[in-house]
Amino acid sequence: MVRLDNITLRYRPDAKPALDQVDCNLAEGSFTWLMGPSGAGKSSLLKLLQLAVRPSAGQLYVMDRAIHTARRRELPALRRRIGVVFQDFRLLPHLDVLENVALPLRIAGRGERQLLADATEMLRWVGLGERLKARPEELSGGEQQRVALARAVVARPALLLADEPTSNLDEAQSRRVVALLQQMHRLGSTVVVATHNQWLAEENPAAILRLEAGRLIEHG
Repeated sequence: MVRLDNITLRYRPDAKPALDQVDCNLAEGSFTWLMGPSGAGKSSLLKLLQLAVRPSAGQLYVMDRAIHTARRRELPALRRRIGVVFQDFRLLPHLDVLENVALPLRIAGRGERQLLADATEMLRWVGLGERLKARPEELSGGEQQRVALARAVVARPALLLADEPTSNLDEAQSRRVVALLQQMHRLGSTVVVATHNQWLAEENPAAILRLEAGRLIEHG
């Protein structure tokens, strides 16, 4: 699903590498914890995997496509197969919950009737079937995170990325979000979850990628 060969990422030519000579492989259908302290490079690695940036050096393959050499026009179709759960939710405040979740399907050109049915089903799956018309500001942090998750998975992504999805949640809400991510994994998505919460990984054993100062120090 993902292969990084000697990847280095700099945001400016003269800057210290955010990622430094990273090598790893993620198998299709795997579940992986991406761990490390703040500033370790977790968000930078996720930006690479969601095709928001390209490596400064090295070779990046996502779903058998060579991202480091791909043309810009080839990337949007690939991005539509990648779901992202952002740490800050990134829900649109002027849209209700249903419209926020339906947005990726609308952008992809899905028919109106079908996209609303799919978005409604996904909101019921995350336990928010009664909040379809609520605005984001009317929801708790845990509810907003579940809306963000529903939006990320409504198009049934092959690759699902979550950036610190439990950082602002209490323990009970954290467990619920992780359980939903695990369900997506069981349904066939390759899942990568960035977290600094060691207890989450201990409670839910899976492969670990551990970064420190932009270097990969654990892969197993």
